[in-house]
Amino acid sequence: MKSVQDQLAAVLAVALPVPALDVVLTDAAGCILAADIVVTEDIPSRPLATCDGYAVRSQDLAGASHESPVVLPVTHDVWSAADEPFRLAPRQSVLVSSGVPMPVGADALVPVWATDRGAAKVRVMTELAPGANVRAVGSDVRAGTVALRHGTRLDARQLAFAASLGYARIRVHPAPRVVILPVGDELVQPGSTRPGVFDANGPSLRTAVQDAGAIAIQVAPVSDDQTRLREMIEDQLVRADLLITTGGLSEGSHDTLKDVLAPLGTVRFDHVAMVPGRNQGLGTLHAGIGDSTDNPGDTIPVFSLPGHPVAAQISYEVFVRPALRAMAGYTDIYRPSVAAHAAVGWRSPAGVRQFVPAVLVGSPDGGYHVTPVGDPTRLEDLSVAGLAEANALAVVPEGESEVRFGDRVHCLVLEG
Repeated sequence: MKSVQDQLAAVLAVALPVPALDVVLTDAAGCILAADIVVTEDIPSRPLATCDGYAVRSQDLAGASHESPVVLPVTHDVWSAADEPFRLAPRQSVLVSSGVPMPVGADALVPVWATDRGAAKVRVMTELAPGANVRAVGSDVRAGTVALRHGTRLDARQLAFAASLGYARIRVHPAPRVVILPVGDELVQPGSTRPGVFDANGPSLRTAVQDAGAIAIQVAPVSDDQTRLREMIEDQLVRADLLITTGGLSEGSHDTLKDVLAPLGTVRFDHVAMVPGRNQGLGTLHAGIGDSTDNPGDTIPVFSLPGHPVAAQISYEVFVRPALRAMAGYTDIYRPSVAAHAAVGWRSPAGVRQFVPAVLVGSPDGGYHVTPVGDPTRLEDLSVAGLAEANALAVVPEGESEVRFGDRVHCLVLEG
């Protein structure tokens, strides 16, 4: 039986980052930066007015006060940054708008409220120090500085910074495209009037994949029929960076997934020492199957998860979510975890790692307590209803067969 740690290592070995792409700035939201963004010139590159006012030489305002204002002619009105910079002559002023480059020779800006707002001549009632109300060259960032480092997740703030530096395109790891394919003749889509079992894995995994920052492509449940299943898989590979299947891992004659996947790539099916989620499939499929235009050397990772919704969701959290984060370029790929005191005791299966849906309460200062949802000793009691109440997974290591009241239990936090 394969250990959870060995299975996770195998998962991360095939979950390579999606190749980096140069994309327009607005398409980079939510992506991970693949290359440093370096400042190519000082920002701002010229001194800028910080408010509406009169650009002056500070030395020309010596002695200015309300009782003895300095009167300067206004030689021009500059309201657009596109205007060529003007040169300020001694004992003159230029009216400028906020954000506009300062005239050459001006070293201070008199706010309009500190003047009589004159149009031809302006009365200035205060002295100013050099640099007053002026954004100096390079005051935001200097040329050659690394503005944003690779590995940064890009949101509105980072994109605004890149745009202010003049970048129209940046290099990112795009969000992985994940196809979710539930397998089983018994499955029907929610809302269907056809007899069967409503598919819970498709909607739940779609949401989980999106929560991890990837692009989810949910496919309707597909039959166990080998021909139909193979055709569906081949059709989906052309738009997938990763394929997730659920179900079809039992040993029955009607479970055909293993037979279908075997000739399409390198996929192995193992019993993993975990509860729930014992049956797992992992490997790669040839991206060019069924399409001669594709590069046959490209491969697509495939994760085959159990069909039981609770086992599928827990398997996703343990294996698939870290893989998706790695593929998207994240360095922090795991859920946060805390140690909590068990509010009740329970027995755990020997020799396997148990993941128990649980409710976690507490705080970093006061400590945490964890309570299983349902009876963790009865695997048959695992239910979607119970999982819906949980905000954490209590993890019992392979070497422990019992959790006692008050024991410290490692917990994966499922909610922020």
